[in-house]
Amino acid sequence: MKVLQYQVQRRNEASSLEEPTGEAYNLFAFPSECNFSGLRFSLDLVKIIKEDPARILEGSPFCNGRWMVLIDAAKGSATEPPDLSLYPADFVVMSFYKLFGYPTGLGVLIARNDASRLLKKTYFSGGTVATSIADIDFVRRRKSVEELFEDGTISFLSIASVHHGFKILNSLTVSAISRHTASLAWYVRKKLLGLRHENGARVCTLYGDSKALFHDFGPTVSFNLKRSDGSWSGYREVEKLASLSGIQLRTGCFCNPGACAKYLGLSHLDLRSNFEAGHVCWDDHDIIHEKPTGAVRVSFGYMSTFEDAKKFIDFVTSSFIALPNWIESGYQLMQGSESRLGAASFYLKSITVYPIKSCAGFNVESWPLSTTAGLLHDREWVLASLSGEILTQKKVPEMCFISTFIDLDKGILFVESPRCQVKLPINFITDSCNGGSEQIKLNGQRYEVQSYKNEVNIWFSNAIGRPCTLFRCFSSSHNFCLNKIKSASMRREVQSVLNFSNEAQFLLISEESVSDLSHRVSTKDVQKGACGAASQISPMRFRPNIVISGGEPYAEDGWKILKIGNKYFTSLGGCNRCQMINIVHDEAGLLQKSNEPLATLASYRRMKGKIFFGILLKYERSEPVGRDGDLWLQVGQDVHPNVS
Repeated sequence: MKVLQYQVQRRNEASSLEEPTGEAYNLFAFPSECNFSGLRFSLDLVKIIKEDPARILEGSPFCNGRWMVLIDAAKGSATEPPDLSLYPADFVVMSFYKLFGYPTGLGVLIARNDASRLLKKTYFSGGTVATSIADIDFVRRRKSVEELFEDGTISFLSIASVHHGFKILNSLTVSAISRHTASLAWYVRKKLLGLRHENGARVCTLYGDSKALFHDFGPTVSFNLKRSDGSWSGYREVEKLASLSGIQLRTGCFCNPGACAKYLGLSHLDLRSNFEAGHVCWDDHDIIHEKPTGAVRVSFGYMSTFEDAKKFIDFVTSSFIALPNWIESGYQLMQGSESRLGAASFYLKSITVYPIKSCAGFNVESWPLSTTAGLLHDREWVLASLSGEILTQKKVPEMCFISTFIDLDKGILFVESPRCQVKLPINFITDSCNGGSEQIKLNGQRYEVQSYKNEVNIWFSNAIGRPCTLFRCFSSSHNFCLNKIKSASMRREVQSVLNFSNEAQFLLISEESVSDLSHRVSTKDVQKGACGAASQISPMRFRPNIVISGGEPYAEDGWKILKIGNKYFTSLGGCNRCQMINIVHDEAGLLQKSNEPLATLASYRRMKGKIFFGILLKYERSEPVGRDGDLWLQVGQDVHPNVS
């Protein structure tokens, strides 16, 4: 065993660092089991450090001091708690949550009596002093170590549950738990290492010492997956697909940046570069510069079963191994210039406008285009929390119950909610002068926005059940002409291309593609023996602006340029779907969540970690600047794909 010598690091630089004498106390802390890889460390380190520190710390001036040892047994004590009669550590820290799964936020420090007397505190709080005087520096602390260090009211309700946790462990015995969990981890490790793609490439990269594959490992398996071409599958992709299969995984660096950097081969430069690229803990940036930023971890406990382990292996096999015809028979993602046009004809089936981001939209027979921001007034308003966070259905599902409608003749946005008795009219011509203006940030873009009077914000706060503020984007251009009605024209020239849309001006969905998806979901339900009538998936589940009809399913995948009426649009590619499409609200006004249709889409519409359905469009204005022309879309208009 070797120790890497690092430069001494201190929060405050000392003018000089004296060489420690034999009376100086030093602390050596190490985990009994690595929470990243599951690798167990030899507890012989306790005796070596205490009795012969020079054996490991050779050449270091610190080998002269008195060494005390702390074992971090939070992970290891669940299956192999340290025997303090054999390994006389001075301190041991443990986590009840990792022992029993409950309670969270409650740990324990085990300290030897002689070692505990060396611990000092420079502050005090409730329950830790015998007496104190408020206005002078006088305090007498309690003498027993538990009274001295347990600040404030302890979590006595959680402590009461610890008794029941130990009762379970004692009934099962730790040795039996250790054998049980080790066999599950061994099975998963062996199966993962044996997985191969059709071309023979390994599917899985395990982290930890390969020589110690079947020995010296706890019930933890940490890994990343590779595609057949050698590229990595991101841990977020694995986690998202696993959750659709009812499997909960831990992903990322597991609060262990040292082991994470070591096993993933990330240099200091890599870590800084990843941060500068926008990566922070718990985000979705799982692959940066073609390198993973974290890993996937499977952990087993006394309640885990062989069926759990096998289900996980089956999940990896079915979702991440490329075999001949690995994508099920049917329509696959179109790439390049391919298309299945033939003699098929397409037409515009419906138009939907969503004035307020993440709220319900309304269907129209015809609607004007903004020359730079898609459909006129589409996602022109947004709700924000009092702290400035932009609110969406991902965090506030109740937003889907807010219905909207715009009367272009009157210049009024009407808003309704089942939680509000009064319909709210917002005049977006006259009301635009009533509120102040400010800047907000969304998706890395800065917006100039208009705020509204307090009564408007109170209405929306009641509608979603939390305080919020309504903003209107006025940094986007609304250069259009209402030439189908007798209202006055309105024009505002401001440089922008999007209102509050996430990725593009328009989302197009094919009615035939939705029908094919519904059939696949229904077939899967029948195969699983699900009872009851299969529910038909509505195109509105995907919040499209444009729904087309005609042709074959997924023909839109291969489109590059299309013409609707006399308007030209450019395809920006497929729309990456998330779990929001699994949430629907029923007629009773209740939210229902399932794994579908995202689970089915993942089985045949997944590419490079993304699940595509529908295409994103950008409007290509053909009229010269200053001439508005007929900037309207009309239901029933012909759709001509891949026009030159």
